[in-house]
Amino acid sequence: MRADDPVENLIALLAKLPGYGRRSARRAALRMLMAPETRMLPLAEALRSAAAAVRPCSVCGNLDTSDPCRICGDNHRDHGLICVVEGVAELWALERAQAHHGSYHVLGGTLSALGGVGPEELSIAPLMARAAGAREIILALPATVEGATTAHYLAERLAPLEVQVTRLAQGVPMGGALDVLDDGTLAAAFKARR
Repeated sequence: MRADDPVENLIALLAKLPGYGRRSARRAALRMLMAPETRMLPLAEALRSAAAAVRPCSVCGNLDTSDPCRICGDNHRDHGLICVVEGVAELWALERAQAHHGSYHVLGGTLSALGGVGPEELSIAPLMARAAGAREIILALPATVEGATTAHYLAERLAPLEVQVTRLAQGVPMGGALDVLDDGTLAAAFKARR
């Protein structure tokens, strides 16, 4: 197929989506092309509408159609409790689980010396401003070297403020067998036992 072919262009764009490879993108494109009026055109309109309406929340960094977002604007939430997450995907996961009823703060990544991501590239200054009025900051960052580095950095920065700083528990997952877990997970679980 030619590079300027609309079908090839569609497949190439779909292949850039998470979880899609070239083969999955080809199947999705074929499925849409077989019924463009019911599958492709509504999808195109939904994409256009979302691109025009969705924006980052000026308070927490969530993506929503309103600013502040629905979570920040909800008076029934505990805004003295701020859960710090790496990205919007983690915020949405916690919301799906209904695990947190406070507010959030999206950092926009984690510190990474090798990746060239320093504190200036993350949304740390707005977090510090919000933390001054908070009761507790929950660091819900990934259990990776970068996540641990970021959590340590944030804990040090937040230490002078009169705010409790906590981290999510790490260790043995529900239904997890001890003999198949890696050493780091086992050590973290044993250290954080209660």
